[in-house]
Amino acid sequence: MIYTYPQLHPGILVKRYKRFFADIELDTGELITAHCPNTGPMTGVCQIGAPVQVSFHDNPKRKLAYTWEMIQIDDVWIGINTALPNKLIKIALEQNLFPELGNYQTIRSEVVYGQDNRSRIDFLLMDGDQKIYIEVKNTTWSIDDIAVFPDTETTRGQKHLRELIDVMPSSRAVMLYLINRGDKTKFAPGDTTDPVYGQLLRTAVAKGLEVLPCRFEVSPEGVEYLGMAELVLSLKPGGF
Repeated sequence: MIYTYPQLHPGILVKRYKRFFADIELDTGELITAHCPNTGPMTGVCQIGAPVQVSFHDNPKRKLAYTWEMIQIDDVWIGINTALPNKLIKIALEQNLFPELGNYQTIRSEVVYGQDNRSRIDFLLMDGDQKIYIEVKNTTWSIDDIAVFPDTETTRGQKHLRELIDVMPSSRAVMLYLINRGDKTKFAPGDTTDPVYGQLLRTAVAKGLEVLPCRFEVSPEGVEYLGMAELVLSLKPGGF
């Protein structure tokens, strides 16, 4: 286990609204409003009445004391807190859990890069003089046994792929998809939701982009790294 949650409080999802808010009935019977860190559509992982887990924070500066951490769909816990994936990857990098990345010596976070120097890469690793740029994408949507990203059109994600293409071949570029659920063994781009992103990803791979679809198992106790999912890039009828 690479991450242990603080004390969590179980409940069920009553309503999610205005992107940032989720009404949750705790097992104690108390109805609370929790902060929803995931501002996207949360396709397939926002089921009313499903079991959830929330964390409590007594910081008086917070508007909402509770944070929605995970939801259980079909007996599988799925991570909801989008502030956590980069923390998980930082821990994994420090523990050298991804042999695919080689023997890097330094890890830097949120490094400015890109042609206009207005973008920030999630992680920059240094292997001697070799730079390794890593962009992290949280992945919760799935179709059958395949984890899929994105679950909606993402012009920001398209921009990140273009910027990763630009750093090659002088540097290594890595797109790391954190599959925030332990039940999916394959990964594919979401061509049905964003065909431009899917095509850009395939173009980037052809130019040397490395794709790491990393499987993580989520539970109220913590998060465990399971290894790599199978990458499915070929476009087939219906998306893949």
